[in-house]
Amino acid sequence: MRIGVFVCQCGTNIAATVATRRVVEAALSMRDVFHGESIQYTCSDPGQRAIIDAIQQKNLTRVVLAACSPRMHETTFRRAIAQAGMNPFMLEMVNIREQCSWIHSDIDTATEKAIDLVRKGVARVRRQTPLHAGSVPVTRRALVIGGGVAGIQAALDIADAGVPVTLVEKSPTLGGNMARLDKTFPTLDCSSCILTPRMVEVKQHENIDLMVSSEIENVRGYIGNFEVDIRRKATCVIEEKCTGCMICEQKCPSRAPDDFNAGVGESKAISVAFPQAVPLVAALRKEYCRLFLKGRCSVCKKVCPAGAIDYEQEDRFVTERFGAIVAATGFEQFDWKKAYPSFGGGLYPDVITSLEYERMLSASGPTGGHIRRPSDGAEPKHIVFISCVGSRDESVGRPACCGVGCMYQAKQAILTKEHIPDSQSYVFYLDVRAGGKGYEEFVRRATREFGTIYVRGRVGKVYPRNGKLICMGTDTLAGHQVEVEADLVVLAAGLNAAGAAAGLARKLNISYDMYGFFSEGHPKLKPVETNTGGVFLAGACQGPKDIPASVAQAGAAAAKVVSLLSRAELETSPMVAEVNQMKCTGCFKCREVCPYGAIEEQELRGGRRVAHVIGSLCQGCGLCNVACPPAVIPLKGYTDNQLIAEVVEVLREPEPASSAGASAKAVEVAE
Repeated sequence: MRIGVFVCQCGTNIAATVATRRVVEAALSMRDVFHGESIQYTCSDPGQRAIIDAIQQKNLTRVVLAACSPRMHETTFRRAIAQAGMNPFMLEMVNIREQCSWIHSDIDTATEKAIDLVRKGVARVRRQTPLHAGSVPVTRRALVIGGGVAGIQAALDIADAGVPVTLVEKSPTLGGNMARLDKTFPTLDCSSCILTPRMVEVKQHENIDLMVSSEIENVRGYIGNFEVDIRRKATCVIEEKCTGCMICEQKCPSRAPDDFNAGVGESKAISVAFPQAVPLVAALRKEYCRLFLKGRCSVCKKVCPAGAIDYEQEDRFVTERFGAIVAATGFEQFDWKKAYPSFGGGLYPDVITSLEYERMLSASGPTGGHIRRPSDGAEPKHIVFISCVGSRDESVGRPACCGVGCMYQAKQAILTKEHIPDSQSYVFYLDVRAGGKGYEEFVRRATREFGTIYVRGRVGKVYPRNGKLICMGTDTLAGHQVEVEADLVVLAAGLNAAGAAAGLARKLNISYDMYGFFSEGHPKLKPVETNTGGVFLAGACQGPKDIPASVAQAGAAAAKVVSLLSRAELETSPMVAEVNQMKCTGCFKCREVCPYGAIEEQELRGGRRVAHVIGSLCQGCGLCNVACPPAVIPLKGYTDNQLIAEVVEVLREPEPASSAGASAKAVEVAE
C-alpha cells in the first residue's frame, strides 16, 4: 500500500493560514505515506498533471488530497487519478479550506488542525477498497411542474430538442403570475401579447402533453428513472368537449371569489379564468356551486351547447415515467395583512397590493383597465406606492430583497399617469435597486417624464382622515417626518414561494430555504441543479426574480435536461448501501427510513426474509446504516471500520516515522 498526500495552497485561500509545507512533512511521517507534495493550485491543469505524474512514477495506490470541499471538485480529481490508471474511488478529499483555513486566523492552530484532518484522511483511505460504477437505462421523457413563463419556456426548449415533455399545472390554465400582469418593464410591452403565443405553442406542440388542473401526488425513483403519480383534479367539465363559449359562466347564479384577478371583483362558480386562457376551458369549483351546496341548480349543464358538463366527474390518477424533472412552481405575494397592522391590516379597502392594482390596470381585468377606488368607485388622483412590504424588513422576518419591487413600482407609476393624466404618484422607497439592462433609465423616466415623486424612507402608519388615507413616514434625505394624503395606497408586497412548495420539495427529495424557495445544488456552479440528481429548477421557485431572469434560468434547466436525456444509459455511483444478509435479522428498520424506496424484502433459502438494497435506487444517504440495530448494512466507501479508524487516528498520539521509511519518501513543494 502506497499512499500519496497532496496539499493544495489554493493561492492564499489556504496558504495564508495553513503552513502547507509543515502539513506535507507531517504527512510523510504517517504510516504507508510514500509521497507528499504541496501544490499551488491542485485543480489547475498543471496541478492535476503533477498528481498524475506522482501516481505513475511512485506507483501510488491511494491518494489523499487536502484542498477545498469535495462538493466542489471531487469528481474532477477522481477523473484525474483515473487517467493515471488508479481506481477513481481510491481518493479521499480532506477539506482544509472551508473547515480549516477560512475559519481560523492563527497559523499554528490552523496548521495543526489541517494535520489532524490529513491523518484522518490517511486512516480512512487506508481501508478503502476499489469500487466500480454501474449503469442504468434512461427514460427519455421530461416532466415540467408549473405552467408559468419559466415552465412554459423550459417545456418548449426541451420539446424543441425532440424530447417528449409532460407539463403539469395546478390551475385550469397556463400563464401563472405573468398572465396577471398588464405590461412588463422596462419596455412596457403588453404581457398577454408576449405570453399568449407561447401558451398556444405549448398547447399545439406535438412533443408536449399538457395537464392542467393537475398536481404531483408522489415521486419515486432516481435520476433517469422517476415514477410520478399525477392527480388529475375533477373540474366537472369535459375538456375535450368544452369550446370556451363561456355561456355557462354568464348564466351561473353562484358567485365566487375571483382568484385570477387577485380578489378584485367577483367571478362565478363555473368560469374561464381570463379571455386568453389556454386551454380555453371552463372549470367548476364545487365549494361555491349551488348544486353541491344545496342540491339544486344544474343551470350550467342545461345551457351548455356542447354537453361538456359532468357533475359525476371525480379525481383520477395517472402514473408516468420520466428521466428528468424541472420544478417551475413560481411565487405568491407576501400576505401583508397580519404582518402590518399599522397599514390597516386589511381594514381599509383603499389599501391594496400591487397585484390587485395590476388587475385594475389591465384592459382584460374586472374594471376594464379603469383605476377605481374599491371603497366608492371614484377615480383616485393621489396614489401612494409603499415599497418593501414583506421584504428588506427584519421586523417581519423578511430581510431579503424581493428583487422586482422597485421596478414594478416605477412601471405602475408610469401607467397610472397614462391612465389618469392629472394624477400624482408618490413612491416611498428605501433604496432603488434597478440592476437589469435598461432598468435605471426606466426609473428615471418615471421621475423625469411622468413626474413621480420619490420619498426615501419607510411609512410607519396609514390611517384614514377626512375621507383620505394619510401615509405618515420619514423622509430620511430631508431629515424630517412627512404626511402624504392619498386616495389610494398600493403596497409593493414581497414575493413568497408558492404555498405548496414545501410539500413538493419533500416529494422531490430536494432542499428548500427558510422562506420556502427551493435550494440550488451550488450557488455558483450548479444554479439550476438540486441536491437530487435529475431534478432541476427554473424561475421564481428558486428565489425572487424578474421575467428575463426566469426565462434565462428555464433555458438553462432545459439544456441540462436535454444533455442528461441525450444518453441511453447513466453511470450510477457505487457508493451505495449493501446488506450483510447472513447477519440481517429482518426487522426492516432500514426500509422504514429509506427516502428513496431502495430497500426491499428478499426471501432466502429456508424462508428467512432479509433486507436487500436495490443499487440503482440507492443514493448513498446512509440513513439505513444509522437505523440498522445489528449494524449489518454498511455504506460502500463509508464503512464503519473506516469511520472508526478516523476517530481512533485523531485520538491517539502520532507515531514517529522510522528512519528507513522516511528515507524512502520525498517532500516536494511546487512554488
